[in-house]
Amino acid sequence: MRAILPIAASWPAPVKGALMMTGAACAFSVMIVLIRHTSQELHPFCVAFWRNAFGLVFMLPWLAHRGLGGLKTHKLRLYGLRGIAGITAMLTWFYALSVMPMAEAVALSFTTPLFATIAAAVVLHETVRARRWTATAIGFVGVLVILRPGVQAVSPAALLVLVSTIAVAFSVVVIKILSRSEPSNAIVTYMVIVLTPLSLPPALIFWSWPDWHTVLALAGIGLAGTIGHIGFTNAMRLADASAVLPIDYIRLPLVALAGYALYGEAMDIFSWLGATIIIGSTLYIAHREAAVARRSRQAVVVTPRSLRERP
Repeated sequence: MRAILPIAASWPAPVKGALMMTGAACAFSVMIVLIRHTSQELHPFCVAFWRNAFGLVFMLPWLAHRGLGGLKTHKLRLYGLRGIAGITAMLTWFYALSVMPMAEAVALSFTTPLFATIAAAVVLHETVRARRWTATAIGFVGVLVILRPGVQAVSPAALLVLVSTIAVAFSVVVIKILSRSEPSNAIVTYMVIVLTPLSLPPALIFWSWPDWHTVLALAGIGLAGTIGHIGFTNAMRLADASAVLPIDYIRLPLVALAGYALYGEAMDIFSWLGATIIIGSTLYIAHREAAVARRSRQAVVVTPRSLRERP
């Protein structure tokens, strides 16, 4: 391992970002399967609490290494807002995963960039031009293809997934602001510090103690979630979203395969078609955002050296 680390440190940032996103996608897929498994023994709200509690435990080594100084920040209000969005997203997501096919939930969760585009325009006042608005609208057509309202009853669980993605989209906007000045590990640590107490009251309503086998699975959820969030945050920091975001979509086939093998869940053709439309639209949005960012960097006026130097 020590021999590998110096080599990895020399890799280009996009390569490291791609590897980070691959690890994050695999970790999130494992977490989804474990959430479904443990929700058969515990209420999803209890599972959400243990996910945060174990996530906090797994961040303690970093906190012990950095000390409380690693949490020094002037952004507590933003962390609080992210906590409110995070607990809303987590409770609705965990409950939906316990009652609906996992792959369908994952497919609908890919709408997060669509809602994030809207949130960025409203909250951050980012300029969103016609192409991105068109891609966003097309993405929501994919949602309609999956849900098929008027053809079949839209399940409450599917609506909960959409509520979760809206909350996640708001959280993404907050993270975008935080990442300008806050380190990735601090962002993840603050998440579990805030969400652990916030998730306890709803868990207490449905409380039951897990057996040891379930405890191990809950620890796995906490570990997988921590690895996933750190990997995702670092991937987005190291490379353009348009370069690494496509890798995140391997979650769908991974979860679909696990759902079929473990629970006999099979996505129908409409769900695959809708997922394809959503993924295509979000990839286009990521491509346009990267193009706009590159143009902004190129438009920065560099002062000539002769004017910068002073005698």
